Formats: sequence, structure tokens, C-alpha cells
Amino acid sequence: MFFKSFNISRNWLIHIVTIMLVLFYNVALFRHFIEVYPLSLSHLLYLFSIGLLVGALIEMILHLSCYRWLTKPVLILILFVSAMGSYFMDTYNIVLDSTMIENIFSTNSREAADLLSIKLFLYILILGILPAILIYTARIKFKSVQREIFDSSKIILLAIFIIVSQVYLFGSFYSSFFREHKEVRVYANPIMYLYSLYKYTSNVFDTGRHAVAELGKDSRIPDADIERELVIIIVGETARADKFSLNGYTRKTNPLLEKENVYSFNNIQSCGTSTAVSVPCMFSHLPEDEFTIEKGRNNENLLDVLQHAETNILWRDNNSDSKKVALRVQYEDFTSKKRNPVCDIECRDIGMLHGLQDYLDSKKEGDVAIVLHQMGNHGPAYYKRYPASFEKFTPACHNSQLDKCSKEEIVNAYDNAILYTDYFLSEVIKLLKTNTRRFETAMVYISDHGESLGENGVYLHGMPNFMAPDNQRKVGSIFWFGDSYDNVDRVALAKNTDQSYTHDNVFHTILGLFEIKSSVYDESLDIIEHVSEHE
Repeated sequence: MFFKSFNISRNWLIHIVTIMLVLFYNVALFRHFIEVYPLSLSHLLYLFSIGLLVGALIEMILHLSCYRWLTKPVLILILFVSAMGSYFMDTYNIVLDSTMIENIFSTNSREAADLLSIKLFLYILILGILPAILIYTARIKFKSVQREIFDSSKIILLAIFIIVSQVYLFGSFYSSFFREHKEVRVYANPIMYLYSLYKYTSNVFDTGRHAVAELGKDSRIPDADIERELVIIIVGETARADKFSLNGYTRKTNPLLEKENVYSFNNIQSCGTSTAVSVPCMFSHLPEDEFTIEKGRNNENLLDVLQHAETNILWRDNNSDSKKVALRVQYEDFTSKKRNPVCDIECRDIGMLHGLQDYLDSKKEGDVAIVLHQMGNHGPAYYKRYPASFEKFTPACHNSQLDKCSKEEIVNAYDNAILYTDYFLSEVIKLLKTNTRRFETAMVYISDHGESLGENGVYLHGMPNFMAPDNQRKVGSIFWFGDSYDNVDRVALAKNTDQSYTHDNVFHTILGLFEIKSSVYDESLDIIEHVSEHE
């Protein structure tokens, strides 16, 4: 047998696993530390101190959680998860905070498949499977329960002493490090993801005990407003503002929209850097500094307010889901061939337009709000986000393992996906134009967040807001209005496309487009200046 069983005490097994975790699973932590503190004699002492601190914390965690027969399962599980965490931190500089944990639990199989690679398998094999086999074959020598508790207590006290002594010996360093360099310490593995998992599960269980609070029950359409509104809201995916030629990008990524009378905003900041946060946040009445995923779930949102005003609402989704925004409205899943007629290697955003005219024809009364949630530019497999006919910028990266491609290839694939969104939005406008006689028509496109394409070694998205670069938070946003929509000051709108806005403005801007009167509508947060008001 290749792996022979061997005898080892529980304490020594934990010690060995701790040393392994510090030395081999925290490469990203030490790399980012060296970027902030270039190697010197004093900095080497700090680096060693950080290693001791992390090791002491890991020892405490393992001794508190590895009780007798739980020892092997806990150690194996932590090594497996830490191996995957190491891969994503080393490869994409992704931080496993509570928001990323939320993303992991809300990721569907299609998105997860894009992340699979040989490099990920090697990480799992070398840092996960092989150590797990050694742990599984070990014969752990347990002492009496009292002795085990006594030994663990001594080790935990020693770990606390190490932590306190390090902070005392290098007090000036740690006072600066903890206050000014949170972007480094969030890479501590497995400490960060265990803490984030605790926060996530605590919030999930807490959320389940709350009823959804009503919002905007007084919402109404003024009697004088006899025109019907049709607004199609497109929730973009991973589209950064600086990749739109409408915003000055040198490449023609918006050739079709440039022919339309659209208003492209180049300075809108997202609420977060992930779909799980940004989508519910942009539909919430809560500002970014007050919003949490839990508060979003516990309160009605923009769609509910529209429904209170008797608006017809339809949500069509070609992404993972609505992140619980559309729980109380008509929802249709377009991620499979069961409903989406335009599918090849994956189902296309354009398929969400199928049958929309029939839906509109069936609505004889009331305003209509349609939300289309795109697959857009979801990474890392940007090349899958568009049909082959849209591969204009070449050579394009055809690998979901982005470190196997050059930066030029990654950007080319990403830009091709923006080009496909340009086509999709132009088709939305075409549909709206056919309905301008029946409705006052408008299109609002806004992406949920942006994307890092290798700048400073960072890829994808999901960085905590405090350390996220602009390219993960400055999002594409485009407005279009039909000729019959006469309640918009278009001159003022054109002048404001360079102004700073955030996702906080979305809630109030959409209510303004429907001319809804409500106590929750704040005119000062409406991006659009309205020519006239119906009372």
C-alpha cells in the first residue's frame, strides 16, 4: 500500500497541519505583505511575526474544533477548502470575505464549470487530496478526555501568549498594519474564510426569523397621467464603463448604439463588486452605506413599489437568478433550452426577447416594467459570452484559466462580450420602437459591477469595497427614450452623463420614469430631470 498507516498523537497532527497551512496555503498573504513591506532585515522580522500570529490563531481554531473523532473530518475539510482558497487567491487575487461566501453559495453549476482548470485540480490534489489521505490513514492516539482537554487548554493559552507577545514586541508595526493594511490581512488562510463563513451563516439564520417589511404602499399613478409607460430595465453583468466606446474607449465596442440617440453615463459607481450584493442593492431603497444582503431580503424593493402602483412586472433571467429581488413578481428562467430558443455552447441574452411582444400585447391596461438580467460579461470564460460571429477583436483568450492567456487576449475576449451586449441592447431598442404608439417607451441599462482584467495582478471581481479598484466599481449605464416619451429633459440629461452617480440613484430614477407618487420616492436622487409632473 502506497500510504502506510502510522501512529501520531492528536496534538502533533494538529501541529503539523498548522505548519502546513502557514507555509503552503498562505502564499498570497506573504506575497501581498512583501508588496507593502519590501524585504529588509526589520521587515523579515515582521514577516516571521505574521507567520507566528497566523499559526497561533490556526492552532486555537483547530484545538477548539478537533474533538476526538471529529479530528480527521475537520482537518480534511479545512485542508480541502484551504486548497481551493489558495488557488483562487494565488491565481485571481480573490478575497474570501462574507460577500464572496455569498457568491459561492449562489453560484450555479454553469458558472462553477467556467472556473474548473488543470491548475485548480493540481492545487486540490497536492494541497487537498494527498494530505487528506495521510490524515485518513493516520492512527491517532487519543488520551483520556480530561487529558485531551487539559492539553488543548495549555496549547490555546500558549497560542494566546504568542499572539499577545508578538503584538507587544512589534506594537508600532501592528498598530499600523491592522489599521492601514486590511487589504493584506484579508488573505489569511483559513482564518478569513472561516470568519466569513461564520458571518454568512449567522446572517442566513437571522434572516429567516424576519418577515418582509412592506415598502411604498401609498404608491400610485396620478390620475392626470393617462399615458402608459413601458420601461425595459437591463441588469448588465460585469460590464465596466471604460470598455464602452460610447464613453471614449478607443475600440468600437458600441457600433450599433452609437447610431441611436442614447445617453451613456461614464461615472456610475456600483453598490458592490459582486452580483449577490449589487443586484439587490440597486433595487433597494436603502443607500449603499446602510444596505446589507440581510436588510435587502427583509424589505420590499423597487419591484414591490411598482406593483403597489399596479404596474405589470416581468423578470427574465439569463444569469444565476434574481438574488431574491424577483420573489414576488412574475419570473422566467432563460438559462436553458426549455425556454430560451437561442442556445449554442450556452443560452444567449438575445433569447430573452423571444415572445416579449406577445407578452406586451397581452397587457391591455397599466404600465409595464420588464427586467432582463444578462449573462453579459461574466468571467472568467469571456469567450463563451458571445457567439463566434462577434469575435472581432483577436486573438481572444479561449481559456477560463486566465493566467494561461496574455493580457491582450483577455481584453480582446472581454471586449467581444461588450460588443455582443451592444447588439443585444440595440435589439431591445428595436423592440421598444415598435411599441412607441402604445406606450411611452424607455430603456435603462446598468451593470451590476465591473471587472479586473489583470491590472496589478488582479482578475475577476468580488474585492471588498474598501480595496476594490475603480474597474470593479465603475459600471456601464445607458439610457434610451422613445419619441413619445416627453417627460424627460433630454438636454439636461446629456449634460449630466459625466456626473458622479451610484446604484443608490436607480431606485428613484425608475420610480420617476413611471411618474409614480410615493413617500419613498426622493426626487433629489432621480438622475433624470422631468419636464412636467402629473399631479
